[in-house]
Amino acid sequence: MKINLQPIGYVNRGILNFLKDKLAEIFGEAEILRPVEINRRCFDPSRRKYISTCLLRSYPVFEITLFITEHDLFADRLNFVFGEAELGGTRAIISLYRLKPEFYGIRDGELFKERALKEAMHELGHVFGLTHCKNPNCVMFFSNSILDTDRKGWKYCELCSGKISGRVRLRL
Repeated sequence: MKINLQPIGYVNRGILNFLKDKLAEIFGEAEILRPVEINRRCFDPSRRKYISTCLLRSYPVFEITLFITEHDLFADRLNFVFGEAELGGTRAIISLYRLKPEFYGIRDGELFKERALKEAMHELGHVFGLTHCKNPNCVMFFSNSILDTDRKGWKYCELCSGKISGRVRLRL
């Protein structure tokens, strides 16, 4: 299975390469596409953030595509989101903005990579039809805060892996 990584605006090349390599290892193939400009119509000036749903729907896709941005995102009534996806669809988006340890006053490149991988796996899980999981160690566990993200693993639990085994061949 191929996962397209679509940068929106500037995205750190190191994290893009890391995600490409890890997602290719897990799903079989991953490719970084040429960056696209951010859709300014998706910016909410009152909240000073981009609307994730608007961005997700702004770009045509023909294969499974993970959009990646460094801009802060929100959806509906949520103050912020780490990402969003079309359940059972072809598109997902993650924001690196609040995954960066610097956002919380620390510097840790490995922690940043781990958080980005967890969020990518989580949103891709939604694309593959998974909903949130009650297992706090599963990557599909809902993250209400960065602490929830840090506590959970980056892999699908046995139950979630089983649910997508017919659609996705994982190399975990």
